[in-house]
Amino acid sequence: MSVMPSLAAGLVQLQALANFLDMGSDNATFIFYDDSKPNSTNVAANNSAKLVTLVLPKPCFKQLLIDGIELHPSGTAVSIKTGTAIWARLLNGNGVVVADFSVGTDIVLNNEDLVLGASLTLNSIILKPLG
Repeated sequence: MSVMPSLAAGLVQLQALANFLDMGSDNATFIFYDDSKPNSTNVAANNSAKLVTLVLPKPCFKQLLIDGIELHPSGTAVSIKTGTAIWARLLNGNGVVVADFSVGTDIVLNNEDLVLGASLTLNSIILKPLG
């Protein structure tokens, strides 16, 4: 049986997720990769496919929206190689995997083609409940 929470319950879950992101001595990060997204967050990412790591501020929660939550913008980071961002992994401050996102579907970038030395920032990060 699959259970879909109400919007109100989903928003509470997302606020709890924001708190989970801030756990740990480090900050939460989005890491972008140029290979295929793993089938599960339990599968280790291929470090040779890493393009750029964006660090979120702590606390990362900015505001509650009617249909989701907004996180503060990431810091600016520089791409460590040239490639097309295919997917991104979100880790909390303890380095625990939170979720994997497909670029172009779950995350929209101004330009998915990153060049060695190019800067990237996530200016708007909005998470919405499933359903």
